[in-house]
This record gives sequence, C-alpha cells and structure tokens, in this order.
Amino acid sequence: MIVALLRGKLPHRYFAEPRVHSGSSAEIDVLPAQDVYEVLVYDEKRHCRLVAAVEIISPANKDRPDHRRAFVSKCIALLRERVSVVLVDVVTTRTHNLYGELLGQIGQADPGLNPEPPLYTAACRLTKREDDWHLETWAQSLDLGRPLPTMPLWLADNLAVPLELEESYEQSCGIVSIP
Repeated sequence: MIVALLRGKLPHRYFAEPRVHSGSSAEIDVLPAQDVYEVLVYDEKRHCRLVAAVEIISPANKDRPDHRRAFVSKCIALLRERVSVVLVDVVTTRTHNLYGELLGQIGQADPGLNPEPPLYTAACRLTKREDDWHLETWAQSLDLGRPLPTMPLWLADNLAVPLELEESYEQSCGIVSIP
C-alpha cells in the first residue's frame, strides 16, 4: 500500500517499487538471509538512481545481534550513498531500537527520544553544509492504538513527499478485512 500511495504523490521522474524477502528458516552460521520489507524509490532522470528507502523492521531484524548489525549496516550504507532512509518499527515482540543503534554506530544521539521508545519511525538523510556532511533526522515514538504519523520521504536535497503511514496502514487493513 505504501507503493500505491506514493505513486500518486511522487513527481513524474520518480517511481517506487516494493521489495519483500523472508529470510531463510535454516539456521546456519554463515550470514543467514535477512528479512527485507522495504519500498525503494528511484529517480529516472538520474539513470534510475536509488534515492529513498522505506525500511519496515521485522522481528527477525531485531532477534539477534548479527541480524541487528546487518540491518543497521545496510541503513548506514544507504545513507552514505545519499539515499534517504525511513525506518518504521512496529515490532512489539522485541525491544531493541535499531534507530538508536544506527545513531550509535555513527556517533550520534537523538535526545528527543530519550529513553529510546520500543516503537518508532525515523526519517534520516545526509546533507552537506559547506564542506561537512550532517545527519538530519525526524523521529517520532509510536503508541499502540494511536494513528501513525506522516513522515518526510526525501527524494533530493530540496524535495520531500509526505509518507502517510496511517493511510497505508488503514488501506492495508481494509484489503485484508481487519476492522
């Protein structure tokens, strides 16, 4: 539903695609496959360059230290490639905060989310000011039973579209007949 809603909001040169992969159920010591639930946004004018990613965190992304590290490393790699990243964490069965871990890995903190909430959404992007790169973030804690927020989905330095999480959730519930 996020992809469907973005199609009506994205400027003509941008397009969104879903990417879903459930990790392998086999337990092996060599890099187990990760769960991937994401929406990727590309810019056709820049040779279909990836410009934004919406990462929906799964329980498997949070269940082990190596899974958490892999997820956070993927997000950091995206940010370093100047891809804006929106994290959506509605996993109630595991309490690790991957946004906090991401910030910790790059030597940052978000005093607005202290203590770190178990459920949250965060939009992140790197911007250049003069000769320095800065991480900009917009984070909100989430509460069960309350509407999900609208987050900025940055497509370029001066262009963002609203990522309406509540509307996509409501439409998803309607499709699968959840009241």
